[in-house]
Amino acid sequence: DYLCKPVDLRRLERAISEVLKPEILDDPVEAVRSAPRSKNQPELIFCSTKMKQIQQVALQIANARVPVLIEGESGVGKDIIARIIHSNSRVANKPFVKVNCAALPAELTESELFGYQRGAFTGATSDRPGKFEFANGGTIFLDEIGEFSPSVQAKLLQVLQDGRFTRLGSNTEIRVNVRIIAATNRKLDEAITRGNFREDLYYRLNVVSIDVPPLRERREEIPVLAQYFLNKYTAEYRTSAQPIPPDLMEIFMAFRWPGNVRELENVIRRYVVLQDADGIRAELENRLSKQMGGQIEALAESYIHDNPESVDLKEVSRRAAFMVERNMIIKTLRKTSWNKWRAAKELRVSYKTLLTKIEQYEIKPSPY
Repeated sequence: DYLCKPVDLRRLERAISEVLKPEILDDPVEAVRSAPRSKNQPELIFCSTKMKQIQQVALQIANARVPVLIEGESGVGKDIIARIIHSNSRVANKPFVKVNCAALPAELTESELFGYQRGAFTGATSDRPGKFEFANGGTIFLDEIGEFSPSVQAKLLQVLQDGRFTRLGSNTEIRVNVRIIAATNRKLDEAITRGNFREDLYYRLNVVSIDVPPLRERREEIPVLAQYFLNKYTAEYRTSAQPIPPDLMEIFMAFRWPGNVRELENVIRRYVVLQDADGIRAELENRLSKQMGGQIEALAESYIHDNPESVDLKEVSRRAAFMVERNMIIKTLRKTSWNKWRAAKELRVSYKTLLTKIEQYEIKPSPY
């Protein structure tokens, strides 16, 4: 851009704003922090390469109407992927019916999914449609499909094959046009080997497979998600909350999050409600220490597995010592707000030694 003399100050201000705008939006945390709160805001923000790829696949298959199998640990956001697929399809205005298979009692699963006829069992005083009929024309999301019994699996296979089923207690076939998206936190191939899951059903479901990684494998999303949930719950509870302190964010980045995104969301909700950064910090640091102990145990087991004939105790000790040393350096640096002189003094090593260790272990402060 250019300016003509005499300089128009308003035009100059607009030009500067346009230059600065991309820099702000390049920071995903700032983009979330400054975004207007809206009921139509997407459920989650994806900024890691892996999750962007998954989102792209979800958009690509949205209109294909093929079955989809979403795999991943509990709390990673499998239901969000299912909703992205549905909301970007041609049937976005049709029903999206979510079924939590793990929460259904085994004896009620069939009637909940496929409905029942009057008199099918004691208490069935009238006809009742099931989830598949409610989802007709749209999408049914079967969360934790690995929990289904063999009889329910057989009936689901029939729906996948020809779109037909019968209500419990009836011989009349019902036709439905439903897209099936299934999700599981189990290893279904292992369930097949054990005889707990039908192989033919697995291949019918697995036309498109999406594997959602745990949060610990996409740590770059932690600050973005934390800011998103901070925005969400301050708006929902009509309150205000201080920005997440840098030292607490450092702990967020180091923590393994066994409950994944759902666990992070609950921690941020607690932060908004209680304004208790110190309590959250203490709890996560304690759990982080236990996680480190578990990692050392896993290290030993891994070494024994890789070296079944002989165990070099010195090598195991060396690796464990490196792990503990790295963890102690990180914790001390956080404690001293990354003041390396103070950290070296607390660790009783020279400043030069600490710098060498930081480089050796590739320790870097969180950019957030």
